[in-house]
This record gives sequence, C-alpha cells and structure tokens, in this order.
Amino acid sequence: MNVADILEVDGCRLVEPSFAELAIDSCTALLLRIMPDEARLLVDEKEEPIALALHDDEGWHAASFLFREPTLAAIECFEAVGGDIYQESREVWLSAVRDYYSAELLQTTFPALEDLRPDREGKIRDLLEEVWGDRAGTPCLDCCCGSGVGTAALRAGGVRALAYDNDPALLALGLSKGRLAPSDTMCIDAQKASHYIAPVPLGAAFMVGEIYSYNTALWRSIVANLLALTDETLITVGTEEEAARVQEWCTWEGRATEVFENRRDPLYDRWCCVTQPE
Repeated sequence: MNVADILEVDGCRLVEPSFAELAIDSCTALLLRIMPDEARLLVDEKEEPIALALHDDEGWHAASFLFREPTLAAIECFEAVGGDIYQESREVWLSAVRDYYSAELLQTTFPALEDLRPDREGKIRDLLEEVWGDRAGTPCLDCCCGSGVGTAALRAGGVRALAYDNDPALLALGLSKGRLAPSDTMCIDAQKASHYIAPVPLGAAFMVGEIYSYNTALWRSIVANLLALTDETLITVGTEEEAARVQEWCTWEGRATEVFENRRDPLYDRWCCVTQPE
C-alpha cells in the first residue's frame, strides 16, 4: 500500500523534504501553514498518532509522526476541522513512507554509474551461506548499502533486507536496477540509524571503509550503531588492518568476534568480521 491508499485519498504530498527529516520536530509547522477544509488523523494499532493529513485547495498534505511526537497544535488543528480517524499498523505506514521517498529520490536524483562487478553478488551469496546458512525470512539490516549488491544477495537468500545509505546517487542506481526494494530503502546517515530503525536479528555491512586515521571516528560510530541494532553481524573490509580495527571496535561494544580471510573476493570483501554478543 502507498501513502495515498492508506489515507484513502487521490494523492498526498508528505511535507518533510526527505526521509531523514522525518525526525525533525519543526517539520510539523510546515503542515500547519495551510488553511485546511478537511483532516485525517492516522493512528497505529495502539491508537497512537502516526500521521496527520490536511486538505486545502491544492490537495492533501501530510506530516508523519513515526520518529517524532505530534504537537499540541497539530492535534488542535485536527479537532478544529472535525476530521476523520483512520487506523493502520505502524509497520505498514513506515513501509509506505519509505516507498514514497524512494520514488521521490528516483525522480530527483541522477543515478551513479554502474559499480557492480558481474560476479560480486554471487560471491556475497556464497559468503552469506557459509556464515549464516539458511536464514530465510529473517530481517536483516544492510548498513551503507551503496547501490544494493549486498541487499540483492540477502534478498536472493530469502532474507528481508532493510537497506540504508547516505549517498542518493548510489541509492538511485540500486533502485533503478531493482537491487533495492523501494519500501525497504532509506537515505539516512548511518551514524543515526537507531533514530529510524528498530533492532533486528541480523546485520551486515559489505566493504566498510576504506578506513584511514582521519575517518576512524566516523566508521567506528557507524559500526557501533549497526551493532546496537543487531544480534549477529557480518562486516567485510578490504584489508587485514581494517579488519583488526573493526574487531577492536566490536570488542569495545561487548562482542565476541571472529575474523577470517574470504578468498572468494581478493578486493572488496576479502576480510570478514563475524560478531555477536558475548
């Protein structure tokens, strides 16, 4: 289902400029600038507000409360108009919102040049089979997914991969090629992933880095966020030195970590860190 279908309207514009800005409180004020003649409040299965849609002479506009609280002014606006209440599960609405912003990204962003070696997805699939075996149906995060080669490999194994990256051009490439699923893709800062994502059993980050002294803090923060959201985590890097850094970060986060060389791919995913809570 898409945003308009859930709200049962012909079309709807989300006022937040991007998915990442769904967490910004001030975005609610963007909706309240209009003079509405109709209103619809969407609540989740616990009857908590997750979106407010207002209609004016230009159509329907909505603000989403998935990652921020609705303001008193928003609720008062709904009550003043005498709107209707609709109900949908939080997960269904979240998937629809991700789909909305993926479609918008495709419309506004020129895709990056193809960066996928023809044999890389198959090599990742083999690696996943070795590390995790059959985990079909298990939710998994693909951190810093790029154009989605890891996501495609995960999905091929029956894993539901929720992908995120902060590079719109790479995401546009992955979406246009079908490697990324629009309803399971987010353009966000991986250092803030916990603001947008609930914990899941599995997590992966393929070809983390390149990790240098000047960007160590950045990658450590990204890895720490991924570990906080996942139970079992696979992280691949290009060099043994980078693997040692990642293993050290995992140890600091209370993780037991195994490092091994992956001879399938001497360039991208050569060194692997498999980690889980001690």
